[in-house]
Amino acid sequence: MAVATALDTGQAQFVFRPETTRLMAKGTWNAFLGIMVVVFIWWFVAEAMMFLRGVPFPTPPETMSAFWQAIMGADVHGESIFAHANASLQRWGQGYLIALVLGLALGLAFGTMPRLHDVGMISVYVFQMIPGLAWIPIAMLIFGLGETATVFIIVMTAIPPLVINTAGGIREVPAVYTRVARMSGKDDSALFMKVLLPAASLSIINGMRIGLANGWRVLIAAEMVVGVALGLGFSIYQSRYSLDFTASFVSIMAICIIGLTIEKLLFVSMENRVRNRLGLDRED
Repeated sequence: MAVATALDTGQAQFVFRPETTRLMAKGTWNAFLGIMVVVFIWWFVAEAMMFLRGVPFPTPPETMSAFWQAIMGADVHGESIFAHANASLQRWGQGYLIALVLGLALGLAFGTMPRLHDVGMISVYVFQMIPGLAWIPIAMLIFGLGETATVFIIVMTAIPPLVINTAGGIREVPAVYTRVARMSGKDDSALFMKVLLPAASLSIINGMRIGLANGWRVLIAAEMVVGVALGLGFSIYQSRYSLDFTASFVSIMAICIIGLTIEKLLFVSMENRVRNRLGLDRED
């Protein structure tokens, strides 16, 4: 274990080990199995609804066919699926970037300053209790309808998990790490960068992951309400009027693909590297 080695040798830092091909292959296989479970449940529900209620529920093959047509250029409620996805990603990117900067800054401050933590975290917990959709009327009162209101909702929904997980990760670092770092001559800056931050990194990544998911979900809901005319949420909302439910499932599929891609390419890769660095690889 890298932690034990650091303590034995008096080094208050961790050393990266290369990410293995086995972990990547295992993660890909697990992702495939997880997707197959979702597809099976979806297909079962679709067939059950058509049998019990006579409802034309879109099945996976029908949705895949419509999705492929959308990829090849067919319109989805007046625009291409790429235009809808690009509009949603731009709103999400703006909101999440703001939340990431503010959330990490507040979390690091609360995690390293006990008195500030005791006072400031109360406000964060209050915001954490507010459902994402509850921010919609507040956003509309402050910013009116449109893009800014949507970005505000994403920010307010994504910040709390970032702050909570970052601050919690810093505060949960064992005190022995700090003592070893001090004994080996580390100053405050080196202590923070080489001990506290690496040891809390998994918790910070989890906060980033939860914040992203919160922001992505509330974005889709906000696009249905706050007056945008383009986006995946807007496309789903339009299906209630056009009764083109297959188109709404195409948009849902795009949402899932985007979310899963970000999760696998960004967060899983980042988490694997950190686990390698901390010597937490499992050989099962």
